[in-house]
Amino acid sequence: MGGTLVSGLPVKEGTAMSVWFEGSIGIESDIEQVRLALDDHGKLYAGIVSLMPGLTDVELVGQGDNTATIRTNEGLMKRTNISKQSDAGRVVAVFDETYEAGSKVTTNSHFSEEFTAGDTGVTYRLTISDVESPGVLGFFYKTFGNSKTGTAFLTAYKTYFEKSQG
Repeated sequence: MGGTLVSGLPVKEGTAMSVWFEGSIGIESDIEQVRLALDDHGKLYAGIVSLMPGLTDVELVGQGDNTATIRTNEGLMKRTNISKQSDAGRVVAVFDETYEAGSKVTTNSHFSEEFTAGDTGVTYRLTISDVESPGVLGFFYKTFGNSKTGTAFLTAYKTYFEKSQG
């Protein structure tokens, strides 16, 4: 990638990030659990996506060292360029996502996820940027979907990690 770091995350040279959603949530978990979950990113991401509202049939159909492909009842989600960085109290994952929701909408975006250890658990910070979605449905998604989508991801991560903790 070879660019400057924004919040500790690599940014492609010569690009400006257009933040679409940014938020954080506390999770009653520990940083080791997050680190271990990211070791099998396909299983983790399929588990998270299965907790998203409206997604009923979720299946991991393939994964590589830096990719994961997930089929849902709405379409096909491809996560690529998955990169992870870790130190004692923090784990950062970044990836690009293309989500083909049937023949109606295709959305491309960049995700940055930062997990930071604290006294009472982990703080999960999510930034979704560079969202592209053509057409009328894409326009409405880009204009009105950021808060709903971002909040759903925050809640799904909290539920996933707290459920597997117990």
